[in-house]
Amino acid sequence: MTLILDAGAFLAIERADREVVALIKAELLARRIPKTHGGVVGQVWRGGRGKQASIARLFTGIEVVALDEQLGRRAGTLLGRAKRDDVIDAVVVLLASDGDTILTSDADDLRALAADAAVHIDLVPV
Repeated sequence: MTLILDAGAFLAIERADREVVALIKAELLARRIPKTHGGVVGQVWRGGRGKQASIARLFTGIEVVALDEQLGRRAGTLLGRAKRDDVIDAVVVLLASDGDTILTSDADDLRALAADAAVHIDLVPV
């Protein structure tokens, strides 16, 4: 099982949401590396000062997957099938495998994308 973080998870970290912090800590203690992608980084990163220090620390313990041409094409294909338009959400779903968990503030859109991607995931609203 992999824990995948969308932008909402990082914003929850900025807010010092205890439940989200605990979930991520539990993953790290179990030696499981949470995952996100570069597009999510772009959505949440504003310079690293002040409250973004917690996000900067989190980046050191997670895997950030590159949003390259191949992944971009897969996301576009998924968006076409699902009749959606958010490439960042599509890539978050494409990072997941059956049984993975996504921390998200956008559960409805991710649920629809996961159905079209035929991946069975757990969505945890943040």
